[in-house]
Amino acid sequence: MPVIQPIANFEASSSDSSLPQADFSDEHLLDAYSQAVTKAAEQVSPAVVNIEVYQSRRTRDPRRTQEARGNGSGFVITPDGYILTNSHVVHGASRIEVTLPDGQTFQADLVGDDPDTDLAVVRVHAPTVMPAVLGDSQSVRVGQLAIAIGNPYGFQYTVTAGVVSALGRSLRAKSGRLIDNVIQTDAALNPGNSGGPLVNSRGEVIGVNTAVILPAQGICFAMAINTAKFVAAGLIKDGKITRAFIGIAGQNVPLHRRLVRFHELLVEKGVLIVSLEPDSPAQQAGLLAGDVIIGLDDAAISSIDELHKRLTGDRIGIPVQLTILRGSEKLLRTVVPSESRNLNLPE
Repeated sequence: MPVIQPIANFEASSSDSSLPQADFSDEHLLDAYSQAVTKAAEQVSPAVVNIEVYQSRRTRDPRRTQEARGNGSGFVITPDGYILTNSHVVHGASRIEVTLPDGQTFQADLVGDDPDTDLAVVRVHAPTVMPAVLGDSQSVRVGQLAIAIGNPYGFQYTVTAGVVSALGRSLRAKSGRLIDNVIQTDAALNPGNSGGPLVNSRGEVIGVNTAVILPAQGICFAMAINTAKFVAAGLIKDGKITRAFIGIAGQNVPLHRRLVRFHELLVEKGVLIVSLEPDSPAQQAGLLAGDVIIGLDDAAISSIDELHKRLTGDRIGIPVQLTILRGSEKLLRTVVPSESRNLNLPE
């Protein structure tokens, strides 16, 4: 039987010339992890910009206004100066300034803003910009290297590194909608990182850095780049993302077991209509406060998030059938969704 000798106990004699000699040059001693981070940062850094935002705010004296200042990050996505960032960075801004990596500062125009995904596009008219390479967030795997670049607290072009901690997370936007397919990472993010790129070891952008959970450490989130590509394309084309709207305020509620058994329902929860907007599609269809939505066309609805997911832009102007509970009755109501209205979110 062969004897296996532990590697730790193996020693080579200095007189044994048949063994390969170790190469202690700087090139071979370079840590592979450090090299990957360095190359990725060097590749994407020319596309990362600093965004200064100015907002006019009222003072106690109605004749005077005060200008508040904030900062965030962004990155160039096209050679003609379109820049992707977060909605919460630029929402409500009266003036936007973008500083490129070479130090040049330009006034930026807000192209479009989508609070439902916390993404926005601004544009600068600069002679030369370097766009980032956008990757594919579907190919991202848990545990792979993740590198964040941004301007936390105004410290420009700060690089932090970690791994992809989880995929498929969900975050609640300021608008109330649920954002799906969010990437969780432990690459350190701080205020000012918002809107900057999260990249892989090849320097490809896989996400847009968005949020942290305080006071937790190492729990940070980025919008998946595939979501960002879709939203950015819509914002550049139309200046907005179109979604269907029926005009209700609702909340998730459990259904009484007797109703579930009596009507043989596929869900045990529904969406209670708390209020309806005047002259909205829901009100025109005869829905009332107190009704509980449990279905849309052939799909069961058990939460407000599922209802939002079903009300996509391609349903605008097309009748949909809502299944509701009104008291102990199960009713059908036909609603024609309209285009979603502009949101006045808090600054």
